[in-house]
Amino acid sequence: MSAAPPSRSLTPVTRVLRLCLHALFAGLLALAAGRAVADSAPRAGWVVAVCALLAAGYAAGVRAPAVARSARAAGAWLAGMGAVWAALLVLSPDGLWLAFPLYFLELHLLRLRWALAAVAVTACAAIGGFVAHSGSVNPGAFLGPLIGGAVAVATVLGYQALYRESERRRELIEELIATRAELAAAERGAGILAERERLAREIHDTLAQGLSSIQLLLRAAERTLPDGAPAVEHIARAREAAQENLAEARRFVRALTPPDLEHGSLAAALERLCSGVPGPRVRFSVSGAPRELPTPYEVALLRIAQSALANVVRHARAGRAEITLTFMDTSVTLDVVDDGRGFDPASAPSGEGGFGLPAMRARAESLGGLFTVESDPGQGTAVAVTLPLPLEA
Repeated sequence: MSAAPPSRSLTPVTRVLRLCLHALFAGLLALAAGRAVADSAPRAGWVVAVCALLAAGYAAGVRAPAVARSARAAGAWLAGMGAVWAALLVLSPDGLWLAFPLYFLELHLLRLRWALAAVAVTACAAIGGFVAHSGSVNPGAFLGPLIGGAVAVATVLGYQALYRESERRRELIEELIATRAELAAAERGAGILAERERLAREIHDTLAQGLSSIQLLLRAAERTLPDGAPAVEHIARAREAAQENLAEARRFVRALTPPDLEHGSLAAALERLCSGVPGPRVRFSVSGAPRELPTPYEVALLRIAQSALANVVRHARAGRAEITLTFMDTSVTLDVVDDGRGFDPASAPSGEGGFGLPAMRARAESLGGLFTVESDPGQGTAVAVTLPLPLEA
């Protein structure tokens, strides 16, 4: 991995910094060549030629895609640039100033450990060039290149840390945005399901039951009339109309059934629910003779089972759980039992987001049922709901 971020992720600030580095390198080359010509140095022509070669090599490397993509190609280019720079150091003491932009190039293109080694070699070469041209050894000969290298390393490492932190924040923001969208979609879906359930319950409890009562009353009235009475035919037609509308109401209720119940019975939906629970092993069984239940009953039992299993997964730390659906002559019972850590029902919280024990109890009691919870710390939990079967399903 290179010391700098890939070019595709460069920000406007980093692009400006790269342009400044290019300008610094070109300016220092021009300074070295200009001073050699202005001072009429003995080897001014050679200095200008080497500076031109360095400029050409630098421009070629900056524009070469392979240098940015491959650490090996970048190493070869930097080695060539270093060799030409060493020649400039031999010819002119002004070549010393090019060490500073070279530090940044090495830290930018090489892996960190190789970049640090290259910076150390460049600093040593700069110190050697300074000593060779000045003919004396003094603290300044060492401090300048070493401080410059340290500043370059600290700058690049600091930028890397800021860049990584920025990337982590960007990823966190993207994750939060995605999570918010998922939550919004889940809330919309939950709202749609809740409204479908409410409509199904209202149609069943009011319209369907009312039509069923009308049909029973008409049948009773029909029996009390003598044969051949003029009203018998009208009552028979009214009863047929009530029967047709009752069937239509029940079709509406079935159409509003939750997706889990659309393609099968309640037992099949509970079987699918058990097979898809992460964590504990969940077994499902049916006791008694299965019979068709009113849609509000199936919806309530399915939702209570989902809520109870959600509590098992989130809180119980159970290894096993069992759901039993029991059909009796006058009632249907759902039991959810686990071998988890249990709790004290008297001090249980009121639930999260409507999936707690009070919500399950409210579902059962809305249909005239009984909801019970048996649990003790360390003894597992048993949740049971019993719904009385209506005389006219």
